[in-house]
Order: sequence, then structure tokens, then C-alpha cells
Amino acid sequence: MSKDVSIVASAHTAFGRLKDQTLEDLIVAATQEVLRDGHIDAAEIDAIFLGHFNSGLVPDGFPASLVLQADKDLRFKPATRCENACASGSAAIHAGMNAIRSGAADLVLVVGAEKMTSNSTEEVTRALAGAGYQNDWFESTQSFPQLFASTAQQYHERYQDPMYHMARIAAKNHANAMANPLAQMHRAVSVDYCNEVSPTNPVIAAPLRLTDCSLITDGAAAIILASADRAKDFAREVAVKAATHVSDTLPIGGRDILAFEGAQRAISAALQNANLTLRDIDFAEVHDCFTIAELLIYEAMGLAPRGQGHKVLDEGTVFADGCLPVNLSGGLKAKGHPVGATGVSMHALAFRQLTGAPIGIPAPGAEFGLIFNMGGMAVANYASVLQARRS
Repeated sequence: MSKDVSIVASAHTAFGRLKDQTLEDLIVAATQEVLRDGHIDAAEIDAIFLGHFNSGLVPDGFPASLVLQADKDLRFKPATRCENACASGSAAIHAGMNAIRSGAADLVLVVGAEKMTSNSTEEVTRALAGAGYQNDWFESTQSFPQLFASTAQQYHERYQDPMYHMARIAAKNHANAMANPLAQMHRAVSVDYCNEVSPTNPVIAAPLRLTDCSLITDGAAAIILASADRAKDFAREVAVKAATHVSDTLPIGGRDILAFEGAQRAISAALQNANLTLRDIDFAEVHDCFTIAELLIYEAMGLAPRGQGHKVLDEGTVFADGCLPVNLSGGLKAKGHPVGATGVSMHALAFRQLTGAPIGIPAPGAEFGLIFNMGGMAVANYASVLQARRS
């Protein structure tokens, strides 16, 4: 890494069913807010990167330049769309960091956005399934709920039944989202409710219930990345202490999906590059696209041995008042999961935590935040460690 990179501003729209807002509206709103947040003249921006999955969800097939609609002084700035399934937002952030580290830019605007709710659940499910392996007959017929349901079944067969602990994860993240005014879901649910099948909590793909699945969401988020020289000009600064990207094979037939090896490697490398251990981390935002994924991420992080992720729930480690709270925002499960925006949202909210202006539950005095964003079945794995800069 030839240059240090910091986040110096952030923006975040509400997440939810935003019927009256188009993809362009969301992109423009997040862009204008982040420029205001950093007191930045749009003319100062050197490059723009947009995280956006799409996969046929909206007709806007060429959305990168929609960012330019936010301010006349963004016209003629280089704008590029980045796509890496549900990790498209993190892909855009990495592209922005690389532009700074190469010396091609000093100030980079990164936006993540997705418009999903104008489609039916079936259409969204089919679009997201396009991020799975299409050259195997069986895998190409499986939706992501079905793939993660199979993962939960394998976990039961190899270790123990994870369903009760998955219900605890769902209830935890719903409780956290209650404090996040931008979250899609403001509804507290009990562990018993999440652990039971009912007319309002039906089976989506056995054994996964509705409360085990992340939400179909509209929304956008944005951050401004700055080189070390430019970061000095800003009142708030959060350093990107480490950022890693590990890709695994797209077919899952030839790998042990319960190992979440790509996630484990990305998180381990990020901590090592930052010269930190989990004991140094004050909070984490992780990719709970399904509750079984969050359980597996506990184990990939090294919080618990494989097959024993439930222990960090039993011990209270990952709750809001625990020693390493996970998904204070509500996570994808309750905050929402507008696919292209998710990675940027995680970084935007971590920036707010580390600058003492949290959106939702605070992590008082936090110095280090860990972020893990994933595309596909642990295929595109991005981990970041952010550090508060204190004067």
C-alpha cells in the first residue's frame, strides 16, 4: 500500500420500500448529502465509483454517470460502476482506494445504491440467483434461500441444530435496528417468535423461516475517501487501517461451504495487516444475508471454533452490551439489504460510530471497527478495519 487512505465524510438514505424514489433519486440524494457532510465542493472530486448490482432489477443499465446529476461540477469527472454481487459496494470502495494509492486521485466519491422493491419477490429472487454458478444444472436451479437453507441443514448434520441460535441472531438484529432511524425494519421480535413457524413467519426454504432472511430493500449510501495529504483538511477522519479482498471459486460443489474459507482468510488478513487481534476490535458490521451466515461469520472471525458459534451468543459477546457487538445497525436482516449499497452502508455507519456521531446504538469510545461484506456464497469476500483518528 503506497498511500494511506481515510474516510472523511459519509451519507446514508433511509432503507426500505421507497416507492416514490427512483434509482437516480437515491444516488443523487446520497451524493448531495455526502458533499454537504464533508463541506466539499464537487469540483474537488477527482474520481467517482458506484457500487451497483442491478442484474436486471431496474432498467437503468448504465448508472455510473447518474452520480453526475447531483451537482453540475461533477460533470466530466471519471465515473465507473463496480459490480461484485452483494459486495458491489465494497468493490467500489476498493476501486476508490486503489485510485488514491496509485496517485491518480486525492479525493474520491464512492456511492452504493440499489432499487429492488419495484420488482416482485420472485423477480428479485431470480435476479439475485444470477450471482450463483450457472454452469452446473443443480446449482443453477437453486435460489440463495435454498443454498443457505442447505448450509443450515449441513450445519445440523455435522455439528448441531443451529435454528434456535439463528433465531437469537434475528431477534438481536431486530432489537438493534429499533434504535436505527434509517433501518427498514422497526419491529422487535422475540426469540420464540423467530424460532417458530407461523402464518407471519413462514418457511421460505426449509429450514429457513422469513425471520432468517434479509430484506428486499431500496437505498443508497456514500463516503468520501481522501489521501493522507487531503485528509488533513477535514475535521473528521477515519483511517482505513486495512482492507482485504479474497475471492473463492464460484461453484460450491467442490468446497466445504461450512468453512467459509474466503471469509476467514479475508478477515484474518485484515486483522494481520492492521497488526490487531479480535480483542482490539470494538464493534463489527458483518454480512448477515441469512442468519446462518452470521453464525458462520462468528466462526470465520475466530470468535468461536467451528461448530461452536452459538457460544458467543450464550456468553453475550456479540450483543449491543457485549465486548464485541455485531451489527449494531440491525444488519442486513433488519437494517435492509439494497445489494449495491450494503458495503458502502457498512463503511458509512462505521465512520459515524468512530467519529462519535453514531446512527443508532453507540459503541462509546470505539477506536477500531471491523467490516465484512460478502458476495455470493462466500465468493467475493471483503474485510476492512477502520480506526478512529483522535486529535
